Amino acid sequence: MFATKSYAAQSPQSKLAPFTFNRRALTPDDVLIDIHYCGVCHSDLHQARDEWGGGIFPMVPGHEIVGVVRSVGANVRRFKPGDKVGVGCLVDSCQTCGSCHDGLEQYCEKGFVGTYNSLEKDGKTPTYGGYSDKVVVHQRFVLSVSPTLDLKAVAPLLCAGITTYSPLRHWNVGPNKKVAIVGLGGLGHMGVKLARAFGAHVACITTSPAKKGDALELGAHEVIISKNPAEMRAHRNKFDFILDTVSAEHDIASYLDLLRRDGTLCLVGLPPVPAAVPPFPLVMGRKKIAGSLIGGLPETQEMLDFCAQHQIVSNVEVIPIQKINEAYERMLRNDVKYRFVIDMSTL
Repeated sequence: MFATKSYAAQSPQSKLAPFTFNRRALTPDDVLIDIHYCGVCHSDLHQARDEWGGGIFPMVPGHEIVGVVRSVGANVRRFKPGDKVGVGCLVDSCQTCGSCHDGLEQYCEKGFVGTYNSLEKDGKTPTYGGYSDKVVVHQRFVLSVSPTLDLKAVAPLLCAGITTYSPLRHWNVGPNKKVAIVGLGGLGHMGVKLARAFGAHVACITTSPAKKGDALELGAHEVIISKNPAEMRAHRNKFDFILDTVSAEHDIASYLDLLRRDGTLCLVGLPPVPAAVPPFPLVMGRKKIAGSLIGGLPETQEMLDFCAQHQIVSNVEVIPIQKINEAYERMLRNDVKYRFVIDMSTL
């Protein structure tokens, strides 16, 4: 077993603080990774405060992990000590159902094992995440990271990157397609970058006029201020695909009017209350509302390779682990451009 240093929430009411626990010893299929950086996802805050319910405490958050392989089990051939690697939101699944067979482990029919706040397949051992100095992961759930990319800026790709890449790829976003990205936060800024790299015409929809310059700099061709009725009316029936990245409560009905016939509005944010969906614009335009959850391991590797080819990474603010509670409060105020990343050497 490996003694592991981390930061954990002992309860939903407590701040994150130092916590030591033991990682399992390597099995023949495991990889031991020294964590260099871990991204901070808004879902970390939700789960550390048990806002979604079912939290397992003490909880070590973190599912945007990048680091270097220290050692590997006897059956591991894809990785060797010294390799740069990543671990995202999943660390196991049944590996036998139809979804797992198709490389869509996030939709495992028996339930995937999350990187943290989950139980191993034995049903009793909790998983602890990347706010720690090392992690042991089954080789299937370890991803190769190109040495050409800035490792700290790669970390958010393991969640924000794949969460936006997967639906853009699934709905065939590319040249001759008009795409809108709703929201310009941790997810939205990656959606803009990736949609532009796919060759689409990209609009960013935001409530904030102050974000227009950033959106254009990130790759958007145009910016639509959703609070401006005239701008919204001017874009009716314009978009083939809209990716909604917003996790706060908001009205999605107005976006349906922006879709062309047969267009799709895809949700990747998780607002706290159900959205009201008017049937009329759906019926009149044969439009669709869909959802997407991160990505499977093959697609996540494809995303990392695509980002290496196009030199795409996240815009990050690196923090020491000691500032994680402050970062949570700043994240609630949208005071980050666009993703916090913890330097684990500060642990």
